[in-house]
Amino acid sequence: MSINLENKKEIVKKFGANEKDTGSAEVQIAMLSKKITDLTEHMKLNKKDFSTKRGLLMMVGKRKRLLAYLKDINLDGYRALVKKLKLRG
Repeated sequence: MSINLENKKEIVKKFGANEKDTGSAEVQIAMLSKKITDLTEHMKLNKKDFSTKRGLLMMVGKRKRLLAYLKDINLDGYRALVKKLKLRG
């Protein structure tokens, strides 16, 4: 369920400014999106796993806050990231 090191490096390479850029909003949003998709698949199989559901909802909220921050700071970067991750529409 969690992101392994190879997936993490691939996400950082794709969305980060350099290989060590793990703290930027774009990279954090991309990692949260990967975790959210994995947990969504888990929740389809385990409907009564309420602790995972709570964690999933917390991750969705955090991603929403990060997206709002990125939208305020860098609108073009926000639009590009949403298009790459296919989050809206």
